[in-house]
Amino acid sequence: MAIERKTPYGGINISNDAIAQVAGEAASTCYGVVGLVAKNLLSDAVYDLLNIDEYIKGIYCHKRKETYEIDVYIVVAYGVKVTEVMSEVQKKVSYVLEKTFQIPFKKVNVFVQDIKEI
Repeated sequence: MAIERKTPYGGINISNDAIAQVAGEAASTCYGVVGLVAKNLLSDAVYDLLNIDEYIKGIYCHKRKETYEIDVYIVVAYGVKVTEVMSEVQKKVSYVLEKTFQIPFKKVNVFVQDIKEI
C-alpha cells in the first residue's frame, strides 16, 4: 500500500519501502534498541536482526480511514527500561515520518519481540 498525496504540482506516491526505510532508521537510532526484526518470525525462537536494506520486513504501514498507522517490531537491550525505550521509539518515529513526508501518522505501535543482552 502506497501513500498518495495531491499537491498543486501533481500527485506523489510514497511507497512502503520509503516509509519503512525512514521509520526503521529512526527507530534503530533510539537508545536501547538493538535492532528491528521481522513480524513473521514471531513464532520462531531464533530471530535475525534486520539489515538496513530489510527494514520493510519489520515496519508495517496501515491506512485507517483518513489516517495512517505504523507498526514497528524491535529488540530491546537488556537493562534498560522497556517502557521508556518504547515511548522514545514512538515519539521519534512519529516525528521523523511527519517531518519527512508531511503526513500525520495517528499511531506508532511498537512491539518488543525480545530483550537481548549486549
